[in-house]
Amino acid sequence: MTFLALDAQKNLYTLQKNQLNFEQTLVISRASYISKEMGIIQESVEDASTLDSDPNYIQLQTEQEQLEVRKESLDSQVQLLEQEISNLKTAVTNGIKNGCGLNLIGG
Repeated sequence: MTFLALDAQKNLYTLQKNQLNFEQTLVISRASYISKEMGIIQESVEDASTLDSDPNYIQLQTEQEQLEVRKESLDSQVQLLEQEISNLKTAVTNGIKNGCGLNLIGG
């Protein structure tokens, strides 16, 4: 019956992974929007050196960097959860096989 608890844990990890994937989608979408906004600002400026002093551009650049760090963090978290899910799948499968084997021997 331990494999039932492992399966429940696997399902919880899968739910957490799906939530992280959703957050990844939001981060990627926001980063794409910011890139477009930065492009608009770049096109409207005649002298590229003035971008370094444009407060809107600086704010967008900072937010883009923060989103990149968040995306990398989410990627790592998803990867770890995928490994845990895989390990739990194996443990559940082995638990079911062992349980069936014991039932055949004892039955």
